[in-house]
Amino acid sequence: MRTVGLITEYNPFHNGHLHHLRQSKRLADAEVAVAVMSGHFLQRGEPALVDKWTRTRMALAAGVDVVVELPFPWACNSAPQFADGAVAVLEALGGIDALCFGSESGELESLQGCARVLQEQDTLIATRTAEQLKTGTTYPAAREQVVREIAGDQVDAGLLATPNNILGIEYFRALERTASGIQPLTLPRIGAGFHDLEGFGEIASATGIRRMLAVGEGVGEYLPEPCGTLLADALVSGESLDSEILHRLLVAAILRDAEQLATIYQVDNGLENRLIEAALASRDFDELVDKVKSRQLTRTRIQRILTYVLLGIQRDEMQQALAVGPRYLHLLGCSERGQRYLAASRKWRSLPLIQNFSRVRSTLKRHYGPETTAYLKAIAQLKFQEHATLSYQLLLQRASAANRNADYFTDLITSS
Repeated sequence: MRTVGLITEYNPFHNGHLHHLRQSKRLADAEVAVAVMSGHFLQRGEPALVDKWTRTRMALAAGVDVVVELPFPWACNSAPQFADGAVAVLEALGGIDALCFGSESGELESLQGCARVLQEQDTLIATRTAEQLKTGTTYPAAREQVVREIAGDQVDAGLLATPNNILGIEYFRALERTASGIQPLTLPRIGAGFHDLEGFGEIASATGIRRMLAVGEGVGEYLPEPCGTLLADALVSGESLDSEILHRLLVAAILRDAEQLATIYQVDNGLENRLIEAALASRDFDELVDKVKSRQLTRTRIQRILTYVLLGIQRDEMQQALAVGPRYLHLLGCSERGQRYLAASRKWRSLPLIQNFSRVRSTLKRHYGPETTAYLKAIAQLKFQEHATLSYQLLLQRASAANRNADYFTDLITSS
């Protein structure tokens, strides 16, 4: 059965995602749609609005067939790492024929050309971009300018100015680096842009939807009906992010130990001092970010760093995880058609497929051997996931009566 891969966050699943799902299956001539979805902490450094299991239910209700979690080290990281992790998961699953992503451009060749220049001139672009940053230019603007200078009219450097184009270019690079046989496809993004806070017709961005919810506006018209119901139920029951709790826990984590703070992933060049000053003076999460922000540090990067601080992610541990790649696949949910795909693709699968974590250690021991280096690397990835879920549970508006180690107690989500 022909299968298309989607790289997603679904925060929350909205009508634009439904369009992407349906058109991806049409463009790829696919019967099955497999989503690699971020868990509780997202690429822009934000905790998800609702947990990964609620978002999985939304995806399955809308027609996705398989939802597999993108592990934390790649889910909450910059575009190159995010793309590397997601493509690695699709490759490891086996049986994926195409990867279809949305982009502002909608033009495959132009994105591929830009990816080729970035790949071939990687060292030169990195060096010149670093030089531009010293002049006070922001990173996105600096890289765009450098690519324009190096490539001239060969590529459209302006593609590097918009978020979905940037991710699409990194998907190309990840596919190229792994010599993947997965076919890249792209669809033009429709309706509201990634950062737009207003809806256009029945389409609103996930950012816009979250902003509307924050000020008490209705969002039902922007979500497929079953997804809207699932989101509303989660919000009413208090199973959603509380930004005040997030701010308080972050301030506590920042002020706990200045020396320890300096060992956190990406807390470099004295940034711990800036974080401490901001924590002492900020009144909410947005103000905390604003007080740390600078020309060299984008809001998105600061949000990711704050997540690393919240979770206590050590520099060396994260670097080791990124170097070895995903060590197992966490299956969150699937439809009956998805189950048939998983059975048919088993012979191509290169990593163990885990449902809940109740038997995860014994599964990893069987696959890698007990106490082997490979097994220990898989356990290190597992600890990231455990801690991300435990920490996320503390950020919810209403504390759950269930065990917070939810990865061990939440069953596979299924649909017909």
